[in-house]
Amino acid sequence: MKAPLLKVEKLTKHYPIGSGIFNKSVSVIRAVEDVSFSVNAGETLCIVGESGCGKSTVARLLMRLVQPTSGRVLIDGTDIAGLRKGALHAWRRRMQMVFQDPYSSLNPRLNVGQIITEPVENFERLGRRQRQTLAADLLRKVGMSPEMMHRLPSELSGGQRQRLGIARALSLEPSLIIADEAVSALDVSVQAQILNLLLDLQQQMGIAFVFISHDLGVVEHIGHRVAVMYLGRIVELAPCESLFAKPVHPYTEALIAAAPVPDPTRVRPEAPVEGEVPSPINPPSGCAFHPRCPLAVERCRIEVPPLVPMADGRLVACHVRAPAGNNPPAVTASPLSARMA
Repeated sequence: MKAPLLKVEKLTKHYPIGSGIFNKSVSVIRAVEDVSFSVNAGETLCIVGESGCGKSTVARLLMRLVQPTSGRVLIDGTDIAGLRKGALHAWRRRMQMVFQDPYSSLNPRLNVGQIITEPVENFERLGRRQRQTLAADLLRKVGMSPEMMHRLPSELSGGQRQRLGIARALSLEPSLIIADEAVSALDVSVQAQILNLLLDLQQQMGIAFVFISHDLGVVEHIGHRVAVMYLGRIVELAPCESLFAKPVHPYTEALIAAAPVPDPTRVRPEAPVEGEVPSPINPPSGCAFHPRCPLAVERCRIEVPPLVPMADGRLVACHVRAPAGNNPPAVTASPLSARMA
């Protein structure tokens, strides 16, 4: 079996909080805790969860924009989390990122052609004709006219700016693109265009995506597998169809129940999950979701549930729903399931 393109092992990021005259560290924000997953070439892994669950921090850790507290990030078997600046520079070509805001992520002083070719010139010198040819080819690839090459970002629409961000990411021919809420700032019609563009590019070029989103409709459209995060940890990781057809973790079930659907006849629970997300500075003991979970038992309050494999291949971290790899159809019914029926 071919090794995965990206493999993440026990990735953790803590941010110390300082206090006093000497800014002595008195506590930490546990942004990401013991996260592990893999991504194959040509695959899209979606990471979902509520705001503050650690999705964007995972993206920055994968790109080495921030240094992990512990854990490994392997690209084709090489741990980039431990590389120094010079060695890491060569690996930058393999990974690129598309940011959430299609305007603030672009240099307003550079025109479209310069924005696209700037990443390449960090690695090799290009002549004027080479720059123009590269920019024109990539603009066509993302559905834009080469005539836009001399425009500034302020002269483009939101959808065009996001296409430009994708063209810039493609300029180095990466194997992996991290897309952090890449369509959340766009109108629904433009979102569909960008998502279809990403799918076409993946089919043509075999690019792998780590797609971070809070929009489950977008995730269902583009994802192959989905990792659900809660308070810095992955609580369920499953194939996209399996996860939406029969979620196992109570939090996953609550997320899907809360997502709006274009069907006015469907009866929905008024409050799929109660309470607020705990603070990452002082997370609950045991399972972080237990204060809000309708299924919580005493063990949930004491012991952190491991991410264990189920019979259908998914991974679930839940003492009640996934003890020793139970089959998903045998899950315990919850009040939430009853209200959704």
